[in-house]
Amino acid sequence: MKMKLILRADDATLGHTGDVVEVTAGYARNFLIPRGLAFPYSDDAVRRIEKHRVAADQLRIEQLSDMQALADKLATIELSFTEKVSSAGHLYGAVTAKRISEALAEHGFDISESNVRLGEPIRAVGEFEVPIHVHSDLNAAVKVWVVGQEVAEPELEETPELEEDSESSEA
Repeated sequence: MKMKLILRADDATLGHTGDVVEVTAGYARNFLIPRGLAFPYSDDAVRRIEKHRVAADQLRIEQLSDMQALADKLATIELSFTEKVSSAGHLYGAVTAKRISEALAEHGFDISESNVRLGEPIRAVGEFEVPIHVHSDLNAAVKVWVVGQEVAEPELEETPELEEDSESSEA
């Protein structure tokens, strides 16, 4: 059974403040209404939420402009990682979302690991564009350079095969 609600706060999965949504009755009764995230739908609730909606829209516009400025700054960032590679060009390590997030923190950006949209760790030498999730509607790209530092591989010494001592077996 579905229940109609009016959102009191922005929710990433449901919508923005003032939106009318339909959710299951249990989710509404047990989660949204007790936590003050939504009102049951009524004409009175629509009037009550209207001024909150205007304030939330204004706040959302301000946040979007701040996030756009952040995205523009992120687009100018170039990160460089030096990784050990074999003589064959095999990368021994990997550049992960966590390492990119930490490198961005060193540049003064507070970007969490979950916002670095790296499908899989970078395991090759080269230049990569890594998408960064800044806001619900906004993404930026950071240029990541992975530079190889060749490591001298130790030469394997050939060990002489042990000759079976035929004399010891005869005695």
